[in-house]
Amino acid sequence: MAISRTDPEAGARERLVVVGNGMASLRFLERLTERAPGRYDVTVVGAEPVAAYNRVLLSSLLGGEVDEAACAFRGLDWYEAHGIRLLTGAPVTAIDRESGLAIVGETHVLPFDKLVLAVGSTPIRLPKPGMELPGVITFRDLADVAAIRKAAVEHARAVVIGGGLLGLEAAVGLARRGIDTTLLHVMDRLMERQLDHAAASLVRRAMEARGVKVRLKADTAAIEGRGRVERLRLSDGTVLPADLVVMSVGVRPSVALAREAGLATSRGITVDDRMATSDPRIFALGECAEHRGQIYGLVEPAYEQAEALSRHLAGDAASYLGTALSTSLKVSGLPVFSAGVVDTPEGAEAIVLSDPGAGLYRKLLVEDGRLIGAVFVGDIGEQGWCKALIRSGEPVAAHLDDLMFGRPAAPQTLAA
Repeated sequence: MAISRTDPEAGARERLVVVGNGMASLRFLERLTERAPGRYDVTVVGAEPVAAYNRVLLSSLLGGEVDEAACAFRGLDWYEAHGIRLLTGAPVTAIDRESGLAIVGETHVLPFDKLVLAVGSTPIRLPKPGMELPGVITFRDLADVAAIRKAAVEHARAVVIGGGLLGLEAAVGLARRGIDTTLLHVMDRLMERQLDHAAASLVRRAMEARGVKVRLKADTAAIEGRGRVERLRLSDGTVLPADLVVMSVGVRPSVALAREAGLATSRGITVDDRMATSDPRIFALGECAEHRGQIYGLVEPAYEQAEALSRHLAGDAASYLGTALSTSLKVSGLPVFSAGVVDTPEGAEAIVLSDPGAGLYRKLLVEDGRLIGAVFVGDIGEQGWCKALIRSGEPVAAHLDDLMFGRPAAPQTLAA
């Protein structure tokens, strides 16, 4: 693998190597080229064979609603126009901090003055018998979608393990393809980190309306079959026939590269408010980064980290102070939003509007006169306002009716 240096000014600029070309990496590159065009000699290295794409659309891609081209963000011409060398299908295998080198593959080296780690996370496989059988597939990237499509032949029976966001998306995508799909979740409600029981019940109903069979409190004991997946056995003895098992039970930050380089790691790669690691020349952002003990597995925090890091490397004073978590999505066409606290803590007041027949649910959690949490299903029109109020801690007594029922439309001015 050869890299040409055709820019005569490249030697005068700091060499910046970005490891990883996912959504966080691309947002960082976009903002850095806007704020400091030409300041750095940039090389970005991605392990996947294609440039950054929209992972949020993977379930739509799986279900046939969009094609792969619709998932793409920036064409190769964008990288070229901004003077960025892009290497795809090329994992960085080691970092030599003493010499300032990123090792690509076995032999190729990239010298750096600054390095950004945006290496994401890896999907978890349950430590249960049979997880190595052909037909057990994770749901994380384009290669996974291709593998699932190949296995999801006509009359196939699919089991999805995991009732979080990715599990729901995988199940809906399979059901859209006409596959007999069962979703298993070990907890007593779907998306328990984002939804309370009432909201989760509406989401379950929407899933079942799309043809997904949902089993809660379902603990997988083993996956069985001769040579490939044939069935899944639950801990209560129930046996489910299966030709395909999609594993979506969470992710782990990718820390091996950083740890082997001697950088400080915990659950993720430890970073400060400037997104710097224990080596001031090396930064980390996105799903691999651990900031103030917190690891975020969502796009919004990764984008906020990319904003902060791009400002810092452009020479501006910038700090990342953390993200107030929120979730906004559509499950089987049903809008869902949550932010802050989900279950009502002791001493807090829950204000609830519920119309299950219309698929409508709103809950506001108020403590000491301030909004600490919100869960909306069906109509999420006030989500931005809720997030702002939770973050600011502003008193909400005067806003409760508008938050619950929506702000009245502005009066129309009659023409003379």
